[in-house]
Amino acid sequence: MNIQNDIKTHLEQEFKISESVINFVKNTEKDIALQLKKLDDLSELHQYRVIKAMQKAGLGDRHFTVSTGYGYDDVGREVVEAIYADVFGAEDALVRPHISSGTHAIALALYGVLRPGDHLLAITGSPYDTIRTVIGLEDTGIGQGTIKEFGVNYDQIELLSNGCFDESAILAAITPETKMIYLQRSTGYSWRAALQMDEMEKMIKKIRKVKADVIVFVDNCYGEFMDRVEPVSIGADLMAGSLIKNPGGGLAPTGGYVAGRADLVHLAACRLAAPGVARETGATLGINRTLLQGLFLAPTVVAQAIKSAVLLAACYKKLGFAVCPEVSDYRSDIIQSICLKTAEGVKTFCRAIQEAAPVDSQATPEPWDMPGYSDPIIMAAGAFIQGSSIELSADAPMREPYYVYFQGGLTHFHGKLGVLLSLQRLKDKQLVKI
Repeated sequence: MNIQNDIKTHLEQEFKISESVINFVKNTEKDIALQLKKLDDLSELHQYRVIKAMQKAGLGDRHFTVSTGYGYDDVGREVVEAIYADVFGAEDALVRPHISSGTHAIALALYGVLRPGDHLLAITGSPYDTIRTVIGLEDTGIGQGTIKEFGVNYDQIELLSNGCFDESAILAAITPETKMIYLQRSTGYSWRAALQMDEMEKMIKKIRKVKADVIVFVDNCYGEFMDRVEPVSIGADLMAGSLIKNPGGGLAPTGGYVAGRADLVHLAACRLAAPGVARETGATLGINRTLLQGLFLAPTVVAQAIKSAVLLAACYKKLGFAVCPEVSDYRSDIIQSICLKTAEGVKTFCRAIQEAAPVDSQATPEPWDMPGYSDPIIMAAGAFIQGSSIELSADAPMREPYYVYFQGGLTHFHGKLGVLLSLQRLKDKQLVKI
């Protein structure tokens, strides 16, 4: 019995993938076998850390009980937040199903900390599209309550062409009014590698020499469990992210977190609820078990997603496409970018990823004007959790030079199917030769 023959036959018959594409991907896998093994090693380290954090918190079955109403004395909620703080190396964490997205979590941190007259300085270039809207950099009409409308001043420093910090420009831009330094760890819709943790640590230390009390905030979306430590462990004061990305492990049905210095987490909690109430309310309605089981699985799930990203990069690099990060590069988020050069290539790619989905595979993604984005966006996301970026997905703004962003995959085999189908559908349209 040759199981590889069975796999090949199934791919050919059920997914209409040609032998040439199957062999191309199989040979590429052999080229990156050692690199994929290293990802398992990092996953193993994080798995032990998560288990120990749960043990230290005394996690028990009683923490999975349902709270209702105001949610006073929700011991499960308190344990969830203690575990997250421990895993992330933070003083404290706010982890709630009431936080609807990564953008919401980031907004809580910004609105919680910043006051009229403060200066917010972004040092990784333009933030992600939806955060630009929160800040007030996009025209959303009058009275939307952006940070700029509340009297916060904003400036940004672009990264250098090599993706590194522009140190001299950053240090020169810090003023006595600079309250917060903003860093975006992941690529967003830009063409750069995610921030390396050692470079981030060096930059934070230099910033502290200029203004010791400035608050360093990191948008940590897509970055959890990608390195040995998280940003708040190497000098950042605060970070935020989404539970339907890396830390939810594909099980969290919603939610987000803010983690870091205890006083700053408290301010974010005041913004989520109300001053004086802060984190003392918020019924979790029995969701704590799912959030923690997702966190337990997250190290393995994240490793599976990165394996798929590396395979995708290796395949498309072989075919002559520009990829970011490069195949063997250090990775600090789960996103793999490819320059497909044409609108047709982007649409074909995203539709192939949708075709690989277990949910809504029959849907045909089309570009549309999504709220908070300046260009039409096409998204492929046939996920069990709506919008879950740790599940296999792809998206792209429909603008030149037509970058597409691939991420996720709860299992590497699912991610591999996405790679196979994307190559086959591009081949069918004569956009690649394999």
